[in-house]
Amino acid sequence: MSELVDHLAELTGHRDRDVLDVTLVGALRDMLGTRSVSIYRTVGDLGQERWLTRARLVANEVAAHADPAWSDLDALPLLADYPSRLAALRDERMIEVPGETHLTLFPVATDREVIGVLEIETDKGLDDQQQRMVASVLRIFRNFQGLLDYSERDTLTGLLNRKTFDESFLKASAEPGAALGDDADGRRVVGDACSYWIGVIDIDHFKLVNDNYGHLIGDEVLLLLSRLMRGSLRARDRLYRFGGEEFVALMRCHGAESAALAFERLRGNTERFAFPQVEHITVSVGFTEVKPGDTPGGAFERADKAVYYAKSHGRNQVHYHEALVASGELESAAKVSDVELF
Repeated sequence: MSELVDHLAELTGHRDRDVLDVTLVGALRDMLGTRSVSIYRTVGDLGQERWLTRARLVANEVAAHADPAWSDLDALPLLADYPSRLAALRDERMIEVPGETHLTLFPVATDREVIGVLEIETDKGLDDQQQRMVASVLRIFRNFQGLLDYSERDTLTGLLNRKTFDESFLKASAEPGAALGDDADGRRVVGDACSYWIGVIDIDHFKLVNDNYGHLIGDEVLLLLSRLMRGSLRARDRLYRFGGEEFVALMRCHGAESAALAFERLRGNTERFAFPQVEHITVSVGFTEVKPGDTPGGAFERADKAVYYAKSHGRNQVHYHEALVASGELESAAKVSDVELF
């Protein structure tokens, strides 16, 4: 019992979700003496979901391994490639697969949905007491993730909130460049080394929506727009609500053209969507490349200046900050700093 309490104390002592998953598989491996313990989560667009290894720890290994958060989706296995995992996910129940090694699979859920599967590999099946212990640990894991969601996510839209942006930005930009590129349809796939980009998305004339239709309708617009953003961008692009009508996207892709294409798709989808009562709204978008040594505030400021340019030149537009600087439409940050200094 003391061992279980120690592991639970360690589990709930982390705020980093990557570390949380690693701690969970380590605790279960140690308590059950398994061959391996793994957590797989579903990623990707509807109908093309894939298995992402969040943490896998084999019996004698010291450190767990995982797929990078920005893995190329086409390189990951489809859900259907592992029917037992898929059954545990969809049926939301424990599944046992006897064989040379025995697999026991448990659904991993948040308060909103089932997001993955815990897979335990043993020489023989878990007994009833062990199964109950794993189920109890997963309930604690679920409750703790709910607390993290409450502190990290915007309550209206479910997107990440502003206070999580700096940490996510620094963590993501510290990762090595992945080999991603673009296919003929503009999808970001395997190719040359890619970089990070952030975009600031601002609803045009949102104050008029609240003034003319009330804040309940305004909230509905924000909620529907957050869903449009999820559908227009990739499942692994990170979306934040910064407050009011301002949103931020952090993505990884190959070149300004690919980033512009993604944001233009979002702009067009928003313009065409029929919002209840309001009918139509538009968004202005500014984006910038994340540079070596960049700070969250510096990158955000550049993208925000491009949004301001879009709003002052007709709204419902997408603008790339560096292109505006190159064309002389905006001053570079270095020039602005020189003027302020002297």
